[in-house]
Amino acid sequence: MSEVRKRKNMENGGAMLFSDDEVRDMTGFKRCDDYVEVTCGCTSHTYGDAVGKLRVFVSGDLEIHCECTPGCQEDKLTPAAFEKHSGRESARKWKNNIWVIVDGEKVPIFKTVLLKYYNKALKNANGSHRSQTGKTCHRDELIRCSQCNKLRRFRLRSKEECRIYHDILLNANWKCSEMPYDKITCDDDEERASRRVYRGCSRAPTCKGCTTCVCFGCEICRFSDCSCQTCSDFTKNAKA
Repeated sequence: MSEVRKRKNMENGGAMLFSDDEVRDMTGFKRCDDYVEVTCGCTSHTYGDAVGKLRVFVSGDLEIHCECTPGCQEDKLTPAAFEKHSGRESARKWKNNIWVIVDGEKVPIFKTVLLKYYNKALKNANGSHRSQTGKTCHRDELIRCSQCNKLRRFRLRSKEECRIYHDILLNANWKCSEMPYDKITCDDDEERASRRVYRGCSRAPTCKGCTTCVCFGCEICRFSDCSCQTCSDFTKNAKA
């Protein structure tokens, strides 16, 4: 979990995202320091139910830790990626296909309160690259360690996270040990290639880059106090 996002969530109310009445009778619901967690699943007519743990953050982020089999190592999946991973035949309808259990019945998550913050972030974004959350315009990026040559993932959901990525991108000698959050070393495994294709695009889970998830410059990912050419050009054009 990113320390940047953790601080943001704590500042915005921590895990008190929903009232007790709103989540009454939800199976597996629990409040954690900076998110709430609930048992979820997706049903394939071929493979049956794939279950997992849905984590909901006040920032609007949704993460699913898959538990479809005891040895499954797929975690931090987007809902769309989890839907695809489950083998669901009618994919790209994750709001309908992913369910939680309420009072013993499977209920699509769009019929619950669990998407309240996701929908709010989406509404704030409104298709613009100047949203406060940056949710629909800044996909995850990968940087290669100069020492072990492994690719490491960077989430770009806030200005702080964008600044971290921006500064590291300018450092040709960056190493895994310098990761500012999710502490890792060069001995840690690299993400599998099948996982790296999921970059957080809200339009398509395996998108290779589109106008929805690739930003060409905004107030979130460009910095007036940075002297690099990219930031300088943006600042100059913004003032013009």
